[in-house]
Amino acid sequence: MVKKMNVESFNLDHTKVKAPYIRLVGVTTGHSGDKVYKYDIRFCQPNRDHMDMPGLHSIEHLMAENIRNHIDNVLDIGPMGCQTGFYLAILNNDSFDDIAVALEKTLKDVLEADEVPACNEVQCGWAANHSLQGAKDIAARMLEGKDEWHIVFAE
Repeated sequence: MVKKMNVESFNLDHTKVKAPYIRLVGVTTGHSGDKVYKYDIRFCQPNRDHMDMPGLHSIEHLMAENIRNHIDNVLDIGPMGCQTGFYLAILNNDSFDDIAVALEKTLKDVLEADEVPACNEVQCGWAANHSLQGAKDIAARMLEGKDEWHIVFAE
């Protein structure tokens, strides 16, 4: 038996999931009753594929800047260390449909982008490590699977 870990994703059997998908992974209720919902937005099949760093870095900038145009109360969207997806933290929104619509619009923004926002030494800690085309390729692959974003586990 595998020991239960403190980190939710460490308890997930990564061999059973089927990327791409959107998965609610946790809810934290604050002292005032607000709820933070954490979503696993998986772009790549774990242990079989991953996003290259320049493309991942650029799509991170593009999504962080643009998702807030499509949905309220985004606290953060950041990449997983394994380079297979992103975590989205959002306040008071547990609607899969809202998240999926915002993600689709955001990825379409990526496809239409002419530049990576904040891609300079003043606003970014590794400004030389970007690829707009890489970000567009990642976004296009994720959008190709959007009809299956609700399916987390392989049959």
